[in-house]
Amino acid sequence: MTDFGLRRLKKPGRNSGIPLQFFIPTLPNSAPFNPRPSLPFSPSNHSVTVSRPFPLSHGTTTLGFIFQGGVIAAADSRASAGGLVACPAVHKITPIHSHLVVTSSGSGADCMLWERILAREIRLYQLRHRRCLSICGTAKLLSFMLHPFKGTDVCVALTLCGWDKETGNTDCAKRSEASSFITDDSSSAVVSRRDVTAMAHSASPNGGPKLIYVCSDGARLKGDIFSVGSGSPYAYGVLDREQRWSLSKEEAISLAREAVFRATHRDAYSGNKVDIFHITAQGWSQRKREDLKEEYYRDMERRAKIVEERKRVTKLDALG
Repeated sequence: MTDFGLRRLKKPGRNSGIPLQFFIPTLPNSAPFNPRPSLPFSPSNHSVTVSRPFPLSHGTTTLGFIFQGGVIAAADSRASAGGLVACPAVHKITPIHSHLVVTSSGSGADCMLWERILAREIRLYQLRHRRCLSICGTAKLLSFMLHPFKGTDVCVALTLCGWDKETGNTDCAKRSEASSFITDDSSSAVVSRRDVTAMAHSASPNGGPKLIYVCSDGARLKGDIFSVGSGSPYAYGVLDREQRWSLSKEEAISLAREAVFRATHRDAYSGNKVDIFHITAQGWSQRKREDLKEEYYRDMERRAKIVEERKRVTKLDALG
């Protein structure tokens, strides 16, 4: 099992069934963090305060919304580090299984780690119970695992975009390559089997499209429209005006592309390309990645035509 250098933090004879044990320093001017003893996934207290050598800055645009044809998830592809474009081709939408994808916003390293942990736990649940954990149950599980890190520097904001089947999910064959972070040892699950089973039974039994936002302080919100990141105010301006339940598939995809484009046009920390996923009862499908530069040029041509038309009308009015 790949441990990403975390196995050295695991002490013999202590928490022997836990695959990961994180080191998180105590925050300055704050009371010590005392997690419940029953929580197997909890940060360790430490008396030394580690100062960050540089400020963390986050910038992205991700969105998701529900319509009559399912769920649409979209995101840009720019990873920024302050004023630097660190990578122009990042994948911010990650498939967890055949009927669930998550959009990520926050610290890139934190998001990648927690997506892998979530994919592993969902896969383990499927192997144990012969069905996939529901979307609501998945959100509860993720919130449960993230809550002990409230008040720390962990920065994760995930939007779960998926489809729940009406009856128990007995097949969930497809899953992301990110779920390769898996162990066959059932005793090494981050959350015990009893906890995960309780979460699954307490989740809503109703099927259909689901959209749930979970952030690193454990907050969990369910809704029909979510946009997260520095470009979200601009994306909301488009979504709130145009989104409706009766959208067709083509209209919904066009709306998502337009919202991401408008956000990247105004937000310096978002840009490059746009990824769009469509989730239905048959599973998720991905559109070909599109370069927003081409959309920008098309928009400039439309604006130029409008200006020329106004000049022509003004000239005709002056002659008349």
